[in-house]
Amino acid sequence: MATTVGPRYVAAPPLNLPFIIGASSVGTLIEWYDFYLYGVLAVFFSKHFFSPALDPNVAFIASLFVFWTGFLVRPFGAILFGHLGDLIGRKFTFMLTLLLMGASTFVVGLLPGYESIGTAAPVLLVAMRVLQGLALGGEYGGAATYIAEHAPDRKRGFFTSWIQTTATMGIVLALLVILLCRLGFGDQAFAAWAWRVPFLISAVLVILSIYIRMRLEESPLYARLRQQGKASANPALESFSSGRNWGLILLALFGFTAPEGVVWYTGQFYALFYMTTVLKVNYVTVYTIMMIVLTLGAPFFVVFGALSDRVGRRNIMTIGFALAVISFWPVFSLMSSFKDNPFMLGVLVFYMMILVTMVYGPIAAFLVELFPARIRYTSMSLPYHVGNGVFGGLVPAAGASIAAYTGAALSGLLYPMAIAAVGVVVSLAFMREPRHEISIWEEVGGEPPLVPDQP
Repeated sequence: MATTVGPRYVAAPPLNLPFIIGASSVGTLIEWYDFYLYGVLAVFFSKHFFSPALDPNVAFIASLFVFWTGFLVRPFGAILFGHLGDLIGRKFTFMLTLLLMGASTFVVGLLPGYESIGTAAPVLLVAMRVLQGLALGGEYGGAATYIAEHAPDRKRGFFTSWIQTTATMGIVLALLVILLCRLGFGDQAFAAWAWRVPFLISAVLVILSIYIRMRLEESPLYARLRQQGKASANPALESFSSGRNWGLILLALFGFTAPEGVVWYTGQFYALFYMTTVLKVNYVTVYTIMMIVLTLGAPFFVVFGALSDRVGRRNIMTIGFALAVISFWPVFSLMSSFKDNPFMLGVLVFYMMILVTMVYGPIAAFLVELFPARIRYTSMSLPYHVGNGVFGGLVPAAGASIAAYTGAALSGLLYPMAIAAVGVVVSLAFMREPRHEISIWEEVGGEPPLVPDQP
């Protein structure tokens, strides 16, 4: 009788973690660049894709809600692509999300405006934002899981924190490209048509990222799960039919990812909108401040990620939430006082950037450790994207709406402060410090990473 012999696995040579992190991160950075171009250029979309008869403030708020649409669908992308990632593999899935993001962003740069096709313009714009949101919903969980499943035990916070820098550096890249285009083409041409150029450029960046990612192999932990027959046959069903898993998802959402999301978007996006639309600071000054501050602050993602390997994830993030609750109002008040002082504006934004790194640096490792490998991609992606997409992404639109309703510019901060306060209560009351020193290889025998023999 013929005997079928499965693939033989041997000890792998040392993994090239810098390349793995770099290849994973560059794709994620480009996806964030694509996603945030719209946010930075929201005021231009309000002029080109909505009826000229609308009040400019109403059109701008409508444009921000279109921006939020992309965030709103991120959880659905998390479920769809998380399911695929747990079912057929990490690498294939985040290659697919990169292609989807690149294509939809490129099309945004080609869409006709309201003057050409009327109400179809905002409808098509929303459709592209939906595709972008779906793509981003699948990207982050895949990249974070992929890096974590390559990282050595007790250093997951350090290695996964590199992926945490990509959202911030995606904004920096978007601001840099937009600033160069505005200065190069001139304000009149940029407002008329050249705002499309940053979206079209993304096609080149996506092709480059795909080329780099093609060199990656499947996650060794996931490959071992498949070899041992322990991979989930239906990750979505297994993730969402378990009461215990739902408890972990809700705990992650309200205790960590939602408050982390509002701190992130307040410290970076709402600060940008506040300086440009409320304080009326020149856009060149604002973009320059944001690019410098975000770049200087980015290394602190790694600092707090590495620190979480030593002292745990929960306490670092909870301190960041608490500081946000007590300091957002005075910080934005001081920004009004120093609106003519770029250096002090930079200092204040840098402080908020440090809070962002405290709450965001350890989050990937925290979520990876919270859920089992067989349903990790699906389970961690959902609370992350609900927290960051629905709650965090709502910050600009909610802030602008509350401020418009009350007539007080600072009142827009009540929303992120409230969500951050919920995070402090939930994380302290219901969450013990997770075992950040556990081996995520326990599920497959607790052995070091193995790779298939080469033919």
